[in-house]
Amino acid sequence: MSDADRSSTILIVDDERFNLNTLIGILQGEYRLLIAKSGEQALARLATPPLPQLILLDILMPGIDGYETCRRIKENPDTASIPVIFITTKTTVEDEQHGLELGAADYITKPFSPAIIKARIRTQLKLKRALDALKDQNQLLERKVAERTLEIALTRDVAIHGMAALAGTRDHETGNHIRRTQHYIRLLARHLSDRPRFREFLTEQNIDTMFRSAPLHDIGKVGIPDNILLKPGRLDREEFEVMKTHATLGRDALPVDGEHPGSIPFLSMARDIAHTHHEKWDGSGYPQGLKETDIPLPGRLMAIADVYDALINERVYKPPFSHETAVEIIQAGREKQFDPEVVDGFLQLQEEFHEISRQFSDPPSTGAAALI
Repeated sequence: MSDADRSSTILIVDDERFNLNTLIGILQGEYRLLIAKSGEQALARLATPPLPQLILLDILMPGIDGYETCRRIKENPDTASIPVIFITTKTTVEDEQHGLELGAADYITKPFSPAIIKARIRTQLKLKRALDALKDQNQLLERKVAERTLEIALTRDVAIHGMAALAGTRDHETGNHIRRTQHYIRLLARHLSDRPRFREFLTEQNIDTMFRSAPLHDIGKVGIPDNILLKPGRLDREEFEVMKTHATLGRDALPVDGEHPGSIPFLSMARDIAHTHHEKWDGSGYPQGLKETDIPLPGRLMAIADVYDALINERVYKPPFSHETAVEIIQAGREKQFDPEVVDGFLQLQEEFHEISRQFSDPPSTGAAALI
């Protein structure tokens, strides 16, 4: 007998003193034994740890019989994995079938051979140890996968913010602009998620992906020449045409290919935001002149988040507008620049937008030309 067997506890459930004494005589010294003289008493013992590693269960008992006791044991998540061996005088095939269907691991009829019962107990305990070890290994693997997933997510987020901050060093927009637009777009998306037009797309997973990819909306500005990006004033027509290319440059900086299939949903969202947040509802935006719902929803949401933040913060060509003025400008752009239903959502959330802007506010500073 192994040391693992000697450390195992067996619960014997039988109302007959002779049967209890017989099993105790066979197993005493080899296992730790617990005794219950009824199904009710057995269930009471199982309600408090430590739990046994195996249960020997009679069927014919007053009160709750063995079948019902077994059923309750297997229904309870805390005890379901404990193997149950029926030891009984019920010898028909139907009796045995019923016991096994209830979840019993084995079925032994009386009278029994001590050697046979010991062998079957050892088999079930060995199997339980193997299953417990497998469960522990699965839990360990799940923890490692969760840790690795978190590590990858953190690495991704750090990379996103690093790329966005790098872009920001060229056009002087602060990291708080990134934070504000992230929180604006998540607030707006969650508000709209129960509306029929948006419900299918605005799942919590997509909203989270949108929140994390939003910082890359202006990543394409790294490709704009300094004399245009850093110009202290409004851009002329030719300069503006060059500046508009940052939307396409942003899309191209975030390729979606077959090499990294796990990252495609995130990259697709980031591309949509970078490429389309300057499109307008009436088709007068850039770079493609998309119209209405041809503009991907992430781009339509970021359009309002980005414009609101540009309006209420200082730019080299303008002082910051008040929150009230920014709201009026966005409302005036309803059905022209912006999706009307998204504007309606913004108007309902305007105080929350204002609070986010205060929470992540910047000190006054000069910046590069910004385009609405």
